[in-house]
Amino acid sequence: MKTSIIATAIVILLAAAEPAAAKVTIFACEPEWGALAEEIGGDDVSVRNATNAMQDPHFVAARPSLIGRVRSADLVFCTGAQLEIGWLPVLLRQSGNAKVQPGTPGYLAAANYVRKLEIPTSVDRALGDIHPEGNPHIIGNPHNVSLVAIQLAQRLEALDPDNAEKYSARLAVFSQRWEAAIARWEGEMAPLRGIPIVVQHKTWVYLTDWLGLNVITTLEPRPGIPPSTSHLRDVLASLGDNPPKFIINAAYENDRPSKWLAKRANVPELTLPYTVGGSKEAKDLFALFDATINLLLGGQS
Repeated sequence: MKTSIIATAIVILLAAAEPAAAKVTIFACEPEWGALAEEIGGDDVSVRNATNAMQDPHFVAARPSLIGRVRSADLVFCTGAQLEIGWLPVLLRQSGNAKVQPGTPGYLAAANYVRKLEIPTSVDRALGDIHPEGNPHIIGNPHNVSLVAIQLAQRLEALDPDNAEKYSARLAVFSQRWEAAIARWEGEMAPLRGIPIVVQHKTWVYLTDWLGLNVITTLEPRPGIPPSTSHLRDVLASLGDNPPKFIINAAYENDRPSKWLAKRANVPELTLPYTVGGSKEAKDLFALFDATINLLLGGQS
């Protein structure tokens, strides 16, 4: 049955092949959404990313070049949940592009379509970088990608109805491959459920929730606040005779706190790619999770 879905989708894509028309121009705030747009949009979209894997998506300069990209975009595709609160509103305002403002078909915030974690009951900036709408790092759970892919396909169908069947067909192919990959990743990681780990920043809440990893502490004393050496010593002392299996951080983060604790606790420090392009292996969405799972499994050896 699943094979027939892919076969039908391929027939639709081949039958729809025709001379190139105007492409849907997509401004993707983060590499993961640019990669997803390419999976679903194929040759019918042109994708430009605002950031790369080595940039902290919280802190991006609202450069004139980015304003120009938003000005010419048909769709702005971002995480939302205020991940880009420090720079995206400036781009949207300065672009003057009415068709990609929040609330229009040309604006898609991925986090609006998933179950968000860590939604605070109150917001106090003294507690650090708190996101009122919940933790925005939704890319850590591939099930979220499945949900967002559906919304993206629907949005592209609305913006480009002439190619609606092609977007639907690509979604079918992607979804079948993606669900099979999720089942494989979950099977590979099943033996690690419940193991104690340490994270540097609350980047990984969706990943650890998905895989059932037990986060015993976070190195940052408050979200977005770099840990002092004194704080790291306190963390080390709190571990006692039960150290974590490994410490994880993101490719775009300063890894010195993780390395400091890893050396003294004598446990592995793992730098995970976080998004597409975060390592040489993480070349697309499938490879991103392959690389992440391989690193986590390797941290046990």
